[in-house]
Amino acid sequence: MTDLWQAPDAPVPPRSGNFTAPATPYQGAQYQGSSYQSSDPGQGWAPPPKPGLIPLRPIGFGTLLGASFQVLRRNPKATFGSGLIVQAAIMLVTVVIVGLVTFWALDRIDSAPLDQRDAVTAGSVLAGALSLIIPVALSLIASALLQAVIVVEVARATLGEKLRLGTLWRRAATRLWPLTLWTLLLTVALLIGVAVIAGIVVLLVSVGDVAGIVAGVLVGVFGALLLAAVSAFMYTKTSAVPSLIVLEKLGVRASVIRSWSLTRGYFWRTLGVLLLVGLIVQVISQIVTTPISLLFGVGTVLVDPTGAFAEQSTILSVVVSLIIAIPVAAVAAVVQSAAVALVYLDLRMRKEGLDLELVRYVESTAQGGNVSDPYLAPAESGGYPAG
Repeated sequence: MTDLWQAPDAPVPPRSGNFTAPATPYQGAQYQGSSYQSSDPGQGWAPPPKPGLIPLRPIGFGTLLGASFQVLRRNPKATFGSGLIVQAAIMLVTVVIVGLVTFWALDRIDSAPLDQRDAVTAGSVLAGALSLIIPVALSLIASALLQAVIVVEVARATLGEKLRLGTLWRRAATRLWPLTLWTLLLTVALLIGVAVIAGIVVLLVSVGDVAGIVAGVLVGVFGALLLAAVSAFMYTKTSAVPSLIVLEKLGVRASVIRSWSLTRGYFWRTLGVLLLVGLIVQVISQIVTTPISLLFGVGTVLVDPTGAFAEQSTILSVVVSLIIAIPVAAVAAVVQSAAVALVYLDLRMRKEGLDLELVRYVESTAQGGNVSDPYLAPAESGGYPAG
């Protein structure tokens, strides 16, 4: 059960803290890195328990990748169903609101007198921009809700529990607003970065000479690279924030501080996992959507080569695109959210011995015991500020 990030014969690095292996059903065993080693020479190695989604040990790279997708298969009604509801709501509201406002704006511009057309056009453009506020706000709230749902699902599935969709949503809703605030802060920070770079580029290019244009292009290229690097760094260091908000019930500020601490020493591992999962999801999405889009485009040309039914073809194209895009986006959102939650669990197992707490919880629950939530910060260590 060697961690795939290490050579097969490499020793497992020691984890902080003094941990005692759980009692029955693993009596006589001592925890050695990523497995249980029996004190009886005749028994030898014993695998760590796996009551649910993952073995209760620090998660190997291959296990983490597989578990991110297994979340969908293990509880599809709750996970894929949640993703489908959220993505459908976002896309449908966006299409309806933006589509209606765009149709109204174009009709208003066409019917305006020539001497008033510039003013009407400016007002219509402003109305179109304002119409985006509702879909963006919905997207922030819905994305936060889905993230919370998947975090709860991964946490409970690790313990062998399988919750219904309604139960997941009720538990996730209790931490919706702190998570929405965090999502909003990330979005605003990214928009500010893009706006600053774009503003500098526009100022340089507006000078009009060759030097200004060259400087604008260079600032745009290197500014975009710098923004991408800073975004990747910040996203990695704060990757555990959603899980901390939901599972440990921390506020945004406390979650950021704790996430920064958890990822210390595991930055490149965390970044690699998140980037690879994102890349795999994007590749699969393109493999699914690109051939269908090409076939639909070719089919439209063959059926209506003269464009006599261009309006009907456009409507049909939008409908088909939504039918394809919504399930694909739902799968992508669930898998990426699951990867973030699994990274959090792995970090806590490696740095705080969370796996041993989970084993104790599973054993006590199986024996009818009443134990506290193993994901909460321990009270004896001072805990963390709630939010």
